[in-house]
Amino acid sequence: MTGRETALRRAVQALTVFTFWVAGAIQGLAEPLSRDILAPYIVPPMSLGEQISENGVWQLLNSGGAEAGYVFETEPMAPLPGFSGAPINVLVVLDLNGRFLDVQLLSHNEPIFVSGLGQAPFHKFFEQYRGHSITDSLVVGTPYGSGGDGSALVYLDGVTKATASVRIAHESVLAATLQVAREKMSGIATGPPAYPDQEVTEELTWEDLVTQGIAVRKVVTNAEVDAAFDGTLWEDDDPDAKDYPEETYLDLWVVDLGPQSIARAVLSEDSLAELQQFMSISTMDEPVLVVETARHGLITDDFVRNTAPDLISAEQGGFPIAFRDADIYVEMNADVPEEIRDGTALILRTDRRLGFDPTAEWELQVKALRAHGVFQPEIGSVTFEVPYQAPDRFFARQDVIKPAPPWVDALRNRAGDLIVLGVFLTGLLMLLGLSLNRLAGHRYFTPIRLGILAFVTGFIGWWGQGQLSIATPLAVIRTAFEGGSYAFLLYDPFSLALWGVTILGFVLWGRGLFCGWLCPFGALQEFTAHLGRILRLPQIEPNAVWNDRLKLLKYVVLAGLVALLFTTPARLDKAIEVEPFKTAITTFFIREWYYVAYAVGLLVLSMVLFKGFCRYLCPLGAVMAIGGLLRGRDWIARRTECGTPCQLCRVKCSYGAIRKTGEIQYSECFQCLECVTIHDDRNQCVPLILAGKGRPLQKVAAE
Repeated sequence: MTGRETALRRAVQALTVFTFWVAGAIQGLAEPLSRDILAPYIVPPMSLGEQISENGVWQLLNSGGAEAGYVFETEPMAPLPGFSGAPINVLVVLDLNGRFLDVQLLSHNEPIFVSGLGQAPFHKFFEQYRGHSITDSLVVGTPYGSGGDGSALVYLDGVTKATASVRIAHESVLAATLQVAREKMSGIATGPPAYPDQEVTEELTWEDLVTQGIAVRKVVTNAEVDAAFDGTLWEDDDPDAKDYPEETYLDLWVVDLGPQSIARAVLSEDSLAELQQFMSISTMDEPVLVVETARHGLITDDFVRNTAPDLISAEQGGFPIAFRDADIYVEMNADVPEEIRDGTALILRTDRRLGFDPTAEWELQVKALRAHGVFQPEIGSVTFEVPYQAPDRFFARQDVIKPAPPWVDALRNRAGDLIVLGVFLTGLLMLLGLSLNRLAGHRYFTPIRLGILAFVTGFIGWWGQGQLSIATPLAVIRTAFEGGSYAFLLYDPFSLALWGVTILGFVLWGRGLFCGWLCPFGALQEFTAHLGRILRLPQIEPNAVWNDRLKLLKYVVLAGLVALLFTTPARLDKAIEVEPFKTAITTFFIREWYYVAYAVGLLVLSMVLFKGFCRYLCPLGAVMAIGGLLRGRDWIARRTECGTPCQLCRVKCSYGAIRKTGEIQYSECFQCLECVTIHDDRNQCVPLILAGKGRPLQKVAAE
């Protein structure tokens, strides 16, 4: 290792220690936003209530001031890092039934949206959540294979060129929402509800229903009602209860009619047919029969059909069940005892999608009313509970379709691209690893190289969006310091494959594999450089002193970006624009004029200063040079005559990566193979020419 590379390594170590120190000094957990910031996001007549959790969960209040749901941010509960390394913070408004009322983007630093595609597509993506429930299997993308019509998955449209960022945002929303559902909404089902299995049939009688607990009875005597009102204003307002304490006040039967076998045992043929017609239309409703045979009567004179009965309510898991009249005429089977057939009967219905599970225990609640006074009487009530649970054997539950992990979806969506990329990378590695010298000496080497670079620009860059960026190493650094997950790297398998090959290239050749062969913007610069030569434009080449000074600029830029990462990360997305990659590759030069002018200016500069941006300014190039310290060998063969007296390779090297001594400066080598071509060419290499004239040849082989 040369003295200069040793100094570079020490500088990198010092920079690492400094960034660790800065991170430790300023790092803190994300704090929930204040009421003043969140309140304007809530659309009237809803309003923001009180904060009910340390991690930023707030009450959602309706116009009457009653709790109607929950409001929360995703970052305090699910701080999944995006591609900037910072979490995407989203505001979620959820009702008590687990349905998304609103989802809005609060803040993010995703580079593709900040100054690439603009904010509008990202904001529009979140509008798709409205109306969906946490019971829905929400995924980002399009149906894969046969998963289209009839699929239980609900697909949210992603954003072209930003699918990875959108998937991270989606995972943040789901992770935070399910956490709130588990902690604050334990009665809400987070899976598909049970539904009557019409394949199950049994011959049942009313007696069977009673014996098996399918028909549940609740009897309340007058004395028990009196005891419930004892000590209240209404304790003496029911003379019948006083006079006949042993007689029945409430004689209530409850039967779940969802399963056909049960309904057939209870209802007459006409009522059964009407129920079946109702269920064929209202497929997600669960019908429940209630029959009252005593003096309670179930309903008041004000009751309106097809509405919620004013004396009946229900709850499951501490959450209300929205029962209302199904408006079905109830006539019972002749096998049902006559006193029950003569009672007051209602078939109630509730939507299973709102979290009701007929196979889990729930409570029917019946109010007993009393009136005190003659004129404008005061009404008092007590409630009697009837626990009920339908037999599990009559019900089925839709298999929970678990969405594939995001990285699996990402692989599927880009399977074709990844196959082409894999074939190309394998071929390139074999070409450079097994026959590099033969390639460099090929008579058509320049057209071959330009053809490869054209493929890199077109397929890897513009088509595959595989332009690596400094944003990824910075995000990795931030994640390392904050102890987050590196899963965000899996959301873009195309770029991840390029990173993998690039890291392998560090060991085999240094920085040259990526910077010389796999960087789309670097390829564009090389094309413009060839154009400049064709146009015979005068070339600028700094002298050795200035060349060495200018090469240090990229490390200064890198250090500045790392410092911003830990001090003012909000400015980092703009600072990263020092890379023209987003303009030239990601958005095809379709951006604000000043970004386009900058990118085009760098390409024009390359026509007279060969790959000036790559050599002197590129922060990603600085990372690649640092990674190149992993290089395990000096792969470019040298002779003792290289540098003394021969200077041909140094003069021909467009990157200024060869010292006067003939030594290769691998941290600046872009693997253009020009020196390899000269080294093996008996018509160019001075030592070989002299050896052909009888001079002895000495060679220092590559390690």
